[in-house]
Amino acid sequence: MLNLIWTGVVILIILWALGFSVNIGGGLIHLLLVLAVIGIVYNIFVGRRI
Repeated sequence: MLNLIWTGVVILIILWALGFSVNIGGGLIHLLLVLAVIGIVYNIFVGRRI
């Protein structure tokens, strides 16, 4: 499960970087970054419980 979360976070960061460099998407780019940060924070909290 944790590998799936990290995979999602990496994909979101890559999409954010691509969208930011190509200047498409506007607010969607920042939404992807926020989702990636939420995924990282979630993974940190879940990882400490195991």
